[in-house]
Amino acid sequence: MATNNLKVGVAFNTYEPFVYRREKVSEDSVARVAEIVCDTLVKAGVEATVIPLQRSMFNFLRRLKELNLEVVINLCEGFFGNPQWEANVAAVMEVLHIPFTGNGSRALALCQDKHQAKAILSSFNLPVAPSQLITSAEELVELCFPVIIKPNLEDASVGVHLESVVNDQEVLAARVQKIVETFNQPAIVEEYIDGREFNVAVLEDGEPRALPVSEIDFSAMPEGCPRICCYEAKWYPDHLLYQTTPPICPAPITDDLKEQIQNLAINAFKVMGCRDYARVDFRMNHQGEVFILEVNPNPDISLDAGYARALKAAGINYADFWKMLIDNAWKRKETNAPANGKT
Repeated sequence: MATNNLKVGVAFNTYEPFVYRREKVSEDSVARVAEIVCDTLVKAGVEATVIPLQRSMFNFLRRLKELNLEVVINLCEGFFGNPQWEANVAAVMEVLHIPFTGNGSRALALCQDKHQAKAILSSFNLPVAPSQLITSAEELVELCFPVIIKPNLEDASVGVHLESVVNDQEVLAARVQKIVETFNQPAIVEEYIDGREFNVAVLEDGEPRALPVSEIDFSAMPEGCPRICCYEAKWYPDHLLYQTTPPICPAPITDDLKEQIQNLAINAFKVMGCRDYARVDFRMNHQGEVFILEVNPNPDISLDAGYARALKAAGINYADFWKMLIDNAWKRKETNAPANGKT
């Protein structure tokens, strides 16, 4: 069936203000993205409708049935205010045999747990920064300082700020305590890799391929700030950290380094069981060693975000990208393919 003949729903989870998370900007931005994607598809001749996932999964599923939607573009990053239920939304659609774009529930769950994902990547001999999962401020860290501390089960740089990079055990303990209390989850502590930061968008069209490498340019950051892409740098356009950490795509790197990073991205995509699309983040130290930070199976896909920037650099039209994913989802239904990608 041609993509233009399919009825498509663009699903997103609505922001729930009652939950513990204070960093609202990244959560409610998905509604804007859903509108952009829907408008893009309609202009390209696809019958598309925005479908918000609110507090009732039953109402959401009823709406899909009422509109006779055949494929769902899954932009949901959680459910009922809980980001840890991101994989559950995909699992419900898998159980009900609803074709949807993006990663399956297994890949979403594996990638969301940073500690678990690093263990999987390491088991396949892919380079990751040394790290430790910490559940309380009393635990000692057996890593070399400086370290960076993050919530283990969040994404979009939630809980990551300049003060997340620490140089001693006392400050580390205080930061861990704040994360455990604020986010009700363990903290992952990683050795801080001082150097350059890259990311690679991976797109699956038959076989996964790496799009042009992107780099975060830290050269204009204020003196003394750790070179990280923290929450403020990612989500607040008027913030100094946002303005002094511009992305460069394609990155100004050698062909050898580009090939190395792209190959690592494709391998990480496969190892984590991803499908359709994902973004892989990297750091490179001053010795030229490259480390995988994480695999993001549900990256920001808005027009001004990194993935769309990589699509443009690769010469791929934004509407054609979504049509490709819709076609992938429909083929999975037709071939009764597994829901969780392949390793």
